[in-house]
Amino acid sequence: MVERRVHGPDTPPVEAPIEAVVFDVGGVLIDWNPRHLYRKLIDDAGEMERFLAEVCTQDWNEQADAGHSTAAITADLCARHPDSRALIESYYARFDEMMAGALDDTVALVERLHAENVPLYVLSNFSAETFPLAQRRFDFFQRFSGMVISGAEGLKKPDRRIYDLLTERFALAPARTLFIDDRRDNTEAARAAGWQALQFISAEQLSGDLRALGLLPAATAVA
Repeated sequence: MVERRVHGPDTPPVEAPIEAVVFDVGGVLIDWNPRHLYRKLIDDAGEMERFLAEVCTQDWNEQADAGHSTAAITADLCARHPDSRALIESYYARFDEMMAGALDDTVALVERLHAENVPLYVLSNFSAETFPLAQRRFDFFQRFSGMVISGAEGLKKPDRRIYDLLTERFALAPARTLFIDDRRDNTEAARAAGWQALQFISAEQLSGDLRALGLLPAATAVA
């Protein structure tokens, strides 16, 4: 296999052939964003941004990703922001509306990898309570041989232990496992765990990277 550097001069050359590809979900396979819901609930864009920055924050949602009950963290937040109770309760009650749809160009790459008989897995920071909504809605999850969901494990990226858990559970060699995630801290953690990694920027970029790594035929590209 041709040596190639992946995202940055400080990244060592990739040498081991890839035997499995692991995908993140939100921002890679699904267009998930709380703004898809809260634009419907808060007319003023500035007020919506303030609410998401100060009340239903990413750090608050990550408690569910780490395995905490959505009911418990919702009740706690409502107690601290009683005037925003209805908006707070909508977060998980209407979670499906935060998923605008699949990122079709990336899903097309999943289908092409599957057609090439590349073993596929999921590693995602996602609440164990809300992930089934995504799994039922999107058929592409059927292409994956196994999944590790942070909320079900009580661990979340970029904790080294969740990367080790996936490779141990599915008997994968870290050096021959490729991880794709839109967050740099998560791809850096994968490399620290001995994996190969690509930071997802676009389906076009990913298509080129997968072809360069020999995982897709040279003629395969995203239109």
